[in-house]
Amino acid sequence: MKDSDREQFIKDNQEAFKYGATEEFGLRDSHFEEPGETISRKTIEESLDHGTAYRIMLDGRPVGGAIVNVSGDKGDLDILFVSPGEHSKGIGYEAWCCIEKAYPQVRVWETCTPYFEKRNIHFYLNRCGFKITEFFNANHRDPDNPDDDFEMFRFEKKMY
Repeated sequence: MKDSDREQFIKDNQEAFKYGATEEFGLRDSHFEEPGETISRKTIEESLDHGTAYRIMLDGRPVGGAIVNVSGDKGDLDILFVSPGEHSKGIGYEAWCCIEKAYPQVRVWETCTPYFEKRNIHFYLNRCGFKITEFFNANHRDPDNPDDDFEMFRFEKKMY
């Protein structure tokens, strides 16, 4: 991703994540990290600042993005999104396959997604081969975000 695309990347990411939440709940603020946004600018910016960002392109235009953070043989898929108008075309899966190929040294990939994102849960489990390893909630908090009440599934994919 080019630095000049940072602002549009953030907006596109928020639009894609908001789509899933509003599809499930309508415009109720209780499922948003910041008013009106399922994923906050702060969350995206922290991922951008600490990871490697990619733009997913189709016919010369951006249709999604990804941010990965790799350290040795461990990889974190911080963010992966496809623009809502491009869903169900195999774009996300192709992007994931490219990420796997770009980091052959990674033995374990991790990612998280909100509990209500059925499309994402299906994608990670049934398309990409991840397994659910934890469910973060009020009774089992994410150790990296102990004050966060947001319910999330953590996924892991072991590369063989």
